[in-house]
Amino acid sequence: MSKPPSKLPRVPPGTRERLVYAARRVLEEGGYAAASVQAITDRAGVTASALYRHFASKAGLFVEVFRDAATRGQEAMDEAAASGGHIERLEAAVATAARRALRNRRLAWALEYEPVEPLVDAERMVHRREYCRRMTSLLRRGIEADEIPEQDAELSAAALMGAIAESLIGPLSPITEQHVSDEEVVAALVRFCRQAIGAPDEAAFRATPASTAGRKAIQ
Repeated sequence: MSKPPSKLPRVPPGTRERLVYAARRVLEEGGYAAASVQAITDRAGVTASALYRHFASKAGLFVEVFRDAATRGQEAMDEAAASGGHIERLEAAVATAARRALRNRRLAWALEYEPVEPLVDAERMVHRREYCRRMTSLLRRGIEADEIPEQDAELSAAALMGAIAESLIGPLSPITEQHVSDEEVVAALVRFCRQAIGAPDEAAFRATPASTAGRKAIQ
Protein backbone atom coordinates (compact mmCIF):
# COMPACT_ATOMS: atom_id res chain seq x y z
CA MET A 1 0.00 0.00 0.00
CA SER A 2 1.30 3.43 -0.91
CA LYS A 3 2.29 5.72 1.95
CA PRO A 4 1.01 9.28 2.37
CA PRO A 5 3.09 12.07 0.85
CA SER A 6 5.92 13.49 2.94
CA LYS A 7 5.07 16.44 5.12
CA LEU A 8 5.71 19.82 3.58
CA PRO A 9 5.96 23.23 5.19
CA ARG A 10 2.83 25.33 5.41
CA VAL A 11 1.86 27.02 2.16
CA PRO A 12 4.42 29.83 1.71
CA PRO A 13 3.15 33.40 1.28
CA GLY A 14 5.05 34.48 -1.87
CA THR A 15 3.46 33.81 -5.27
CA ARG A 16 6.55 32.08 -6.68
CA GLU A 17 6.88 29.87 -3.61
CA ARG A 18 3.15 29.05 -3.67
CA LEU A 19 3.44 27.95 -7.29
CA VAL A 20 6.37 25.65 -6.51
CA TYR A 21 4.49 24.22 -3.53
CA ALA A 22 1.32 23.72 -5.58
CA ALA A 23 3.19 22.09 -8.48
CA ARG A 24 4.82 19.63 -6.10
CA ARG A 25 1.50 18.70 -4.54
CA VAL A 26 -0.12 18.20 -7.93
CA LEU A 27 2.80 15.96 -8.98
CA GLU A 28 2.43 13.98 -5.75
CA GLU A 29 -1.19 13.29 -6.52
CA GLY A 30 -1.14 12.49 -10.23
CA GLY A 31 2.26 12.98 -11.81
CA TYR A 32 2.92 15.04 -14.92
CA ALA A 33 -0.27 13.88 -16.61
CA ALA A 34 -2.29 15.72 -13.98
CA ALA A 35 0.02 18.73 -13.71
CA SER A 36 -1.70 21.15 -16.05
CA VAL A 37 -1.22 24.88 -15.70
CA GLN A 38 -4.82 25.18 -14.53
CA ALA A 39 -4.42 22.46 -11.90
CA ILE A 40 -1.32 24.14 -10.53
CA THR A 41 -2.66 27.68 -10.55
CA ASP A 42 -5.97 26.57 -9.03
CA ARG A 43 -4.05 24.88 -6.20
CA ALA A 44 -1.87 27.97 -5.72
CA GLY A 45 -4.84 30.32 -5.89
CA VAL A 46 -3.33 32.45 -8.66
CA THR A 47 -3.94 33.07 -12.36
CA ALA A 48 -2.05 31.52 -15.27
CA SER A 49 -0.60 34.93 -16.08
CA ALA A 50 0.91 35.00 -12.57
CA LEU A 51 2.65 31.70 -13.29
CA TYR A 52 4.18 33.07 -16.47
CA ARG A 53 5.33 36.22 -14.71
CA HIS A 54 7.47 34.07 -12.42
CA PHE A 55 8.45 31.25 -14.79
CA ALA A 56 9.17 31.34 -18.52
CA SER A 57 7.24 28.09 -18.98
CA LYS A 58 5.58 25.25 -17.11
CA ALA A 59 8.80 23.30 -17.63
CA GLY A 60 10.68 26.08 -15.85
CA LEU A 61 8.37 25.64 -12.86
CA PHE A 62 8.98 21.88 -12.85
CA VAL A 63 12.73 22.52 -12.90
CA GLU A 64 12.30 24.51 -9.69
CA VAL A 65 10.25 21.72 -8.12
CA PHE A 66 12.88 19.16 -9.08
CA ARG A 67 15.71 21.36 -7.82
CA ASP A 68 14.02 21.84 -4.45
CA ALA A 69 13.26 18.12 -4.03
CA ALA A 70 16.77 17.07 -5.12
CA THR A 71 18.42 19.54 -2.76
CA ARG A 72 16.34 18.23 0.14
CA GLY A 73 17.33 14.68 -0.79
CA GLN A 74 21.02 15.48 -0.97
CA GLU A 75 20.93 17.25 2.38
CA ALA A 76 19.13 14.26 3.93
CA MET A 77 21.77 11.87 2.57
CA ASP A 78 24.55 14.06 3.94
CA GLU A 79 22.90 14.18 7.35
CA ALA A 80 22.34 10.42 7.43
CA ALA A 81 25.97 9.77 6.46
CA ALA A 82 27.46 12.24 8.94
CA SER A 83 28.65 9.73 11.54
CA GLY A 84 29.73 6.14 12.04
CA GLY A 85 32.21 3.97 10.16
CA HIS A 86 32.64 4.61 6.46
CA ILE A 87 30.68 1.51 5.42
CA GLU A 88 27.87 2.44 7.79
CA ARG A 89 27.84 5.96 6.32
CA LEU A 90 27.49 4.52 2.85
CA GLU A 91 24.69 2.24 4.00
CA ALA A 92 22.90 5.16 5.64
CA ALA A 93 23.12 7.23 2.46
CA VAL A 94 21.74 4.40 0.33
CA ALA A 95 18.96 3.64 2.81
CA THR A 96 17.97 7.28 3.07
CA ALA A 97 17.78 7.74 -0.70
CA ALA A 98 15.61 4.64 -1.06
CA ARG A 99 13.34 5.44 1.88
CA ARG A 100 12.71 8.98 0.70
CA ALA A 101 11.62 7.69 -2.70
CA LEU A 102 9.42 4.96 -1.22
CA ARG A 103 7.89 7.39 1.24
CA ASN A 104 6.49 9.50 -1.60
CA ARG A 105 6.24 7.12 -4.56
CA ARG A 106 4.20 9.24 -6.95
CA LEU A 107 6.45 12.26 -6.62
CA ALA A 108 9.61 10.16 -6.94
CA TRP A 109 8.22 8.46 -10.06
CA ALA A 110 7.35 11.81 -11.63
CA LEU A 111 10.69 13.39 -10.81
CA GLU A 112 12.92 10.47 -11.78
CA TYR A 113 11.18 8.29 -14.36
CA GLU A 114 8.30 9.96 -16.18
CA PRO A 115 8.96 11.37 -19.66
CA VAL A 116 9.58 15.10 -19.30
CA GLU A 117 10.53 18.10 -21.38
CA PRO A 118 14.25 18.52 -22.23
CA LEU A 119 14.65 21.39 -19.76
CA VAL A 120 13.53 19.20 -16.86
CA ASP A 121 15.56 16.24 -18.10
CA ALA A 122 18.67 18.42 -18.16
CA GLU A 123 18.05 19.30 -14.51
CA ARG A 124 17.74 15.61 -13.71
CA MET A 125 21.19 15.03 -15.15
CA VAL A 126 22.70 17.87 -13.09
CA HIS A 127 21.43 16.37 -9.86
CA ARG A 128 22.28 12.79 -10.80
CA ARG A 129 25.85 13.93 -11.27
CA GLU A 130 25.71 15.62 -7.87
CA TYR A 131 24.42 12.44 -6.21
CA CYS A 132 27.28 10.53 -7.85
CA ARG A 133 29.78 13.11 -6.67
CA ARG A 134 28.62 12.70 -3.08
CA MET A 135 28.66 8.92 -3.33
CA THR A 136 32.16 9.08 -4.82
CA SER A 137 33.30 11.16 -1.85
CA LEU A 138 31.88 8.59 0.60
CA LEU A 139 33.68 5.77 -1.20
CA ARG A 140 36.99 7.61 -1.40
CA ARG A 141 36.99 8.34 2.32
CA GLY A 142 36.28 4.68 3.03
CA ILE A 143 39.09 3.58 0.71
CA GLU A 144 41.52 6.01 2.32
CA ALA A 145 40.57 4.64 5.75
CA ASP A 146 41.15 1.04 4.53
CA GLU A 147 37.53 0.15 5.32
CA ILE A 148 36.59 -0.30 1.67
CA PRO A 149 38.75 -2.22 -0.85
CA GLU A 150 40.76 -0.21 -3.37
CA GLN A 151 38.69 0.55 -6.49
CA ASP A 152 37.74 3.30 -8.93
CA ALA A 153 35.51 5.30 -6.59
CA GLU A 154 33.94 7.39 -9.35
CA LEU A 155 33.04 4.37 -11.47
CA SER A 156 31.73 2.43 -8.47
CA ALA A 157 29.62 5.41 -7.35
CA ALA A 158 28.02 5.72 -10.80
CA ALA A 159 27.33 1.98 -10.84
CA LEU A 160 25.73 2.10 -7.39
CA MET A 161 23.52 5.06 -8.25
CA GLY A 162 22.46 3.37 -11.47
CA ALA A 163 21.64 0.15 -9.64
CA ILE A 164 19.60 1.99 -7.04
CA ALA A 165 17.64 3.91 -9.67
CA GLU A 166 16.97 0.77 -11.74
CA SER A 167 16.01 -1.30 -8.69
CA LEU A 168 13.40 1.23 -7.58
CA ILE A 169 11.51 1.29 -10.89
CA GLY A 170 9.28 -1.64 -9.90
CA PRO A 171 8.57 -0.56 -6.31
CA LEU A 172 7.84 3.03 -7.36
CA SER A 173 5.80 2.33 -10.49
CA PRO A 174 2.18 3.46 -10.11
CA ILE A 175 1.03 0.44 -12.15
CA THR A 176 3.06 -2.25 -10.38
CA GLU A 177 1.82 -4.02 -7.27
CA GLN A 178 4.56 -4.41 -4.67
CA HIS A 179 4.76 -7.78 -2.91
CA VAL A 180 7.48 -6.95 -0.38
CA SER A 181 7.66 -4.31 2.32
CA ASP A 182 9.52 -1.05 1.90
CA GLU A 183 12.07 -2.12 4.49
CA GLU A 184 12.75 -5.34 2.60
CA VAL A 185 13.45 -3.27 -0.50
CA VAL A 186 15.76 -0.96 1.46
CA ALA A 187 17.59 -3.85 3.11
CA ALA A 188 18.10 -5.62 -0.21
CA LEU A 189 19.52 -2.47 -1.80
CA VAL A 190 21.87 -1.87 1.11
CA ARG A 191 23.02 -5.49 1.01
CA PHE A 192 23.66 -5.29 -2.74
CA CYS A 193 25.61 -2.04 -2.44
CA ARG A 194 27.79 -3.44 0.35
CA GLN A 195 28.58 -6.51 -1.70
CA ALA A 196 29.16 -4.48 -4.87
CA ILE A 197 31.94 -2.44 -3.25
CA GLY A 198 33.49 -5.48 -1.59
CA ALA A 199 32.66 -4.45 1.97
CA PRO A 200 33.29 -7.10 4.67
CA ASP A 201 30.32 -9.36 5.38
CA GLU A 202 30.27 -8.33 9.03
CA ALA A 203 29.38 -4.71 8.13
CA ALA A 204 26.07 -4.14 9.88
CA PHE A 205 23.06 -2.39 8.43
CA ARG A 206 22.37 0.18 11.17
CA ALA A 207 20.41 2.78 9.18
CA THR A 208 17.10 1.84 10.79
CA PRO A 209 14.02 4.07 10.64
CA ALA A 210 13.83 3.94 14.44
CA SER A 211 16.98 6.01 14.82
CA THR A 212 16.68 9.74 15.38
CA ALA A 213 18.92 10.53 12.43
CA GLY A 214 16.90 8.20 10.23
CA ARG A 215 13.61 9.83 11.18
CA LYS A 216 14.96 13.30 10.47
CA ALA A 217 16.59 12.27 7.19
CA ILE A 218 13.38 11.03 5.56
CA GLN A 219 11.24 14.07 6.38
